[in-house]
Amino acid sequence: MDARYKTGDIERRSLDVDGLKRSFLEWLVYSVGKDARAATRRDWFHTVALAVRDRLVDRWMDTTRSYYQEDAKRVYYMSLEFLIGRLLTNSLSNLGIMEQCREALDRIGLTLDEVVEAEPDAALGNGGLGRLAACFLDSMASQGLPGYGYGIRYEFGLFEQRFEHGWQVEYPEQWLQFGNPWEFPRPEVLYPVQFYGRVEEFRDSVGERAYRWVDTERVLAMAYDTPVVGYGGNTINTLRLWSARATRDFNFGHFNDGAYMKAVEQKVLSENLSRVLYPNDATETGKELRFKQEYFFTSASLQDIIRRYLQHHSDFDSLPSKAAIQLNDTHPAIGIAEMMRLLVDQHAVLWDKAWEITRGCFSYTNHTLLPEALEAWPVRMVERVLPRHMQIIYEINARFLNRSKARAAGDNGRLSRLSLIDERGERRVRMGNLAFLGSHKVNGVSALHTDLMKQTVFADFHGEFPDRINNKTNGITPRRWLHQANPALSALITSRIGQGWIADLGQIASIKEKADDVVFREEFRRAKRKNKKRLAAYIARQTGVEVSVDSMFDVQVKRMHEYKRQLLNVLHTIVLYNDMRDNPTVTWVPVTKIFAGKAAPAYHMAKLIIKLINDVAKVVNHDPAVHDMLKVVYLPNYNVTAAEIIIPAADLSEQISTAGMEASGTGNMKLALNGALTIGTLDGANVEIKEAVGDDNIFIFGLSAEEANSLRQGGAYNPRDVIAMNPSLKRALDMISTGVFSPDDPHRFHPILQALTDGGDHFLVTADFEDYCLAQKDAADLYRNQEEWTRKAIINTASMGWFSSDRTINEYAEEIWDVHPVLPTTQGEGFR
Repeated sequence: MDARYKTGDIERRSLDVDGLKRSFLEWLVYSVGKDARAATRRDWFHTVALAVRDRLVDRWMDTTRSYYQEDAKRVYYMSLEFLIGRLLTNSLSNLGIMEQCREALDRIGLTLDEVVEAEPDAALGNGGLGRLAACFLDSMASQGLPGYGYGIRYEFGLFEQRFEHGWQVEYPEQWLQFGNPWEFPRPEVLYPVQFYGRVEEFRDSVGERAYRWVDTERVLAMAYDTPVVGYGGNTINTLRLWSARATRDFNFGHFNDGAYMKAVEQKVLSENLSRVLYPNDATETGKELRFKQEYFFTSASLQDIIRRYLQHHSDFDSLPSKAAIQLNDTHPAIGIAEMMRLLVDQHAVLWDKAWEITRGCFSYTNHTLLPEALEAWPVRMVERVLPRHMQIIYEINARFLNRSKARAAGDNGRLSRLSLIDERGERRVRMGNLAFLGSHKVNGVSALHTDLMKQTVFADFHGEFPDRINNKTNGITPRRWLHQANPALSALITSRIGQGWIADLGQIASIKEKADDVVFREEFRRAKRKNKKRLAAYIARQTGVEVSVDSMFDVQVKRMHEYKRQLLNVLHTIVLYNDMRDNPTVTWVPVTKIFAGKAAPAYHMAKLIIKLINDVAKVVNHDPAVHDMLKVVYLPNYNVTAAEIIIPAADLSEQISTAGMEASGTGNMKLALNGALTIGTLDGANVEIKEAVGDDNIFIFGLSAEEANSLRQGGAYNPRDVIAMNPSLKRALDMISTGVFSPDDPHRFHPILQALTDGGDHFLVTADFEDYCLAQKDAADLYRNQEEWTRKAIINTASMGWFSSDRTINEYAEEIWDVHPVLPTTQGEGFR
């Protein structure tokens, strides 16, 4: 044990039951300021969190000290989202003191579960992008890699989703309402971030042309640090989030003149930058706010990286060997121009050298092939908000296109596609092109996605830089998504193969041989049933709907988007509903359809599909003709905590996106790891999951990406003809169009029907519908044979070892970042 742990304040670091109990009681009185008899659950949560935080701080400092002493190269992961979920269970689990904490609370007369329930989810993300970032932080710390996360400390986050008469309604997600015991405010870490103004040209001391950005509006970025605990507790990295502060909070002159609102106007406008994740960008002001948010956190992060580097270095030659900056999608892509501005304008680095340094530091992860999701900001807006950056982007573009002319051989179309500026219609800055050009490596997130990147959105760039694109298939942390989320299955696996799999998920392959063990299958089913009971109780609390744990839990939980095709699922639900009503003497496999996911506030079609699902649920769930044979539930406000309840209980995992549109997916991995069988298209990581689990242990249907593209381009695809040839589908659509599910407004869902017919069915819902129904029938038939279903479920769990985020991060570290593990100079006790 380190000598510091033997001092008089040993109780603040003790990991045994007695030490934890004493620490909890001390914190309750002296920090929370409550007597045990008066303390609420929230008080106890803050007490336990602060006590656990005590046990992190020394290890956290040891980690940071070791990075400085070794002058180690660090990873800076820049992401607009970090969907980190609750941190108490994660910290207890990774420190190895979950059971000690549980017993200590039990001696006080509390349960760990009720304390955990008082912790809100950190509302710092929306879907897979943010959760991937959180998994990567966990894996970097667990692998001992020097890593920082950089993002925004949103005051309200995305939004809290509620349903009113079946419609999604957005409310503020007040996750910070009662404070956040995990974060450390750093009021001394402040960086100015500028907007607007104008650019002056002048001559520097040696007569060279130079520029200064003047007459700007400034806000301050203040840091808040959260420790990220690696498994074993030895490495603890940092998530640094930026909060906007006004340069002047209060104007006494305006106040004294009676203009009370104007007196605080600057404070309100400045702090809007960190108020809400993804403000509605349907308006011009919303677009500008989102663009400013992206620059705000990117600029502050780069200033922080340079400040840290300059503590040990006198020039910038070594920056690429000390800082690996990963752009998580295009949101931080303005960082390419910002790094050039900081190097050229503020530190007098020559342009060519600055560009070499910038490209050596940055790498870019692309998450989408959808053109509308590759950000492109109006040139006029960028010129107004960031005038110096627009100049820099023009300069980068001109130099690049001049070098590319020879290769293009007069092909102006190619040069137009390579350009950082889209000249069609309103001129726009292509952030994907900027991110690609300014990075030394660009990666896709599944094998299929990476191949399609080379063939589609970045085909011309791939021609220019054939060695730049590489694949890094996404992964998930087994600590959060099996060990913590599914204690019943985790305990079963550990009882057979030990706990080594928690740190090395590849070891889970050992349970594949247990698939033919009758006893193991029974215990596996028992764990699944326990999880289904927990989810059924959660559904009843959230929706009032009672569901049968004997039914097949058919789960589609993900961000609401047309390409993810929740519409395909609900159309099948209607067909199944009709079949059950028409054939009451048939012995049907009972099914519970479970949906969850948020739609962007301005995405009207997605919100209409949510309303359709809820309207269908209302009819189906109240029809005695189907009783417990079919239930439909849409769980509100999907987040990490909800996912940890839903995913372990799923039987069937819906991964049914239009082939060629899902970059990877990570929900597919989480569900398969927890023993759900996948029904899906050959899209994203489904392709690799199919290879891992085997063709017989997955339900694949529908067009491939190549077939889908050919069908669209062929011009012969007519969804009306497809519908006419499928009576079940036509009947379902007729029921929607005639108001069976919306008697108060029979025409409510006309836009959906229009998109499927005259709109050309861009997402090929009707094209894949029949094959999807056949795959659903195969799944139902298999579910009748619980022994065989369980055998396949075990094989799915056993086959997920490769999909660990530890594997993904190690590939990044070796092939993109060139970063190596660093052991803390002074380690704590680790697991006792």
